[in-house]
Amino acid sequence: MATVTTAARLHFGFQNLSLAHERLYGGVGLALDEPQLVVEAEPAEKLDCDDEAAKPYAQRVVDVLDVAGAKVRVRERFPRHVGLGSGTQLALATLIAVARAHDLTADARTVAPQLGRGGRSGVGVATFEAGGFVVDGGHPTERFTHNPPAEGDWDVPPVVASHHVPADWRFLLVVPDTDPGQSGSDEDRSMRTAIERADPGIADQISALLTRRLLPAIATRSRRDFGGAAARLGRLNGAWYADEQGGVYRPPAGSIVEHLADAPTVTGAGQSSWGPTVWGLTDTDGMGKAKEAGYRALEAAGVGGEVHVAAPRNRGATLDDSG
Repeated sequence: MATVTTAARLHFGFQNLSLAHERLYGGVGLALDEPQLVVEAEPAEKLDCDDEAAKPYAQRVVDVLDVAGAKVRVRERFPRHVGLGSGTQLALATLIAVARAHDLTADARTVAPQLGRGGRSGVGVATFEAGGFVVDGGHPTERFTHNPPAEGDWDVPPVVASHHVPADWRFLLVVPDTDPGQSGSDEDRSMRTAIERADPGIADQISALLTRRLLPAIATRSRRDFGGAAARLGRLNGAWYADEQGGVYRPPAGSIVEHLADAPTVTGAGQSSWGPTVWGLTDTDGMGKAKEAGYRALEAAGVGGEVHVAAPRNRGATLDDSG
C-alpha cells in the first residue's frame, strides 16, 4: 500500500490577466501544513474508489499509467471549492499513490495537465512538489487567450521564484458558512470575462509590487512587509474580478478582511483564490488573539463559520509505501 500526504495552499492572486502582456496568469501563493489530505492506494484488478471527488482523477490515473485498476481510499480531506486548492492536491496525491502501489514512478508536473491541473496557476503543483512560497511564470499569452487550450494541451507554468516561509509564521484561516467558490465551467466563464476586460495597468502595478515589496519581504523574512504586500496583491486582483464576484472580494470576505486588518496581531489579510476562505498573517505568539479576531470578524459579518490557524509547509507531499 502507498500513502501520500499533502496539504492546503493559499493563492494570493495572479500577476497578469491582460492579453496585452506576453505572459498570462502567473500565480503567487504558498503551502500550508494543514488542513491535510491523505490518499491510500493499492493494486487491484479494477478501479475501486471510496471518494466521489477522487474517482474521476483515479480513473484518469489508471488510464494514464495503463494499469488494470487500483483500490483508492481518501483517509483525510479538506473542503472543496473554498479557496484552499483541494482539487490539485487530490489529483496529484492520487496519481503518486496509485503509481507507487504499482511500483511505477510518475512525475506530478509532467502528468498534471492530463489530469486537468495546472491550466492556469502552477502554485498547486509547485507546492505539492516542494512546499514553501511560490511564484510561477504563467503561460504564453499567444496560446492562452480568453479560451484556454484543450484540456491537457499545456505545460504547468515554471517556478520563477521560491522561498522557505519562516517557521514561526502562522496563517489564520477564516472560512465563512456561505456558498462554495467558483470551479469548473463557472470558473472558466468568470475567468474568460475577467480576461476580456482586464486593465493591463493593474498588471504593471503588480509587477512593481512583486519585485519591490513581496519578494524582498519573503527573502528578508519581514512578516509585516509580506502581509501588507500580499494583501495589496489580493486587492489588485479583486479589481479584475469585481464584476464576477460582486466586489473586490467575494461577499462576505470583504467584511471579514476589513475586520482582520484592524486586529493588532494580524499583519495583512485577503481572500484566497475565489474564496470564501479569508487568510490573515500572524505568528506563534499572536495566534491565540488572531483566532479570537477571526471569530469576531465572522460575527461582525453576520455569518457563521470556522476559524483555524495553520503553519507553513516547507516540504512537498510525502510518500509512505511501508504498508
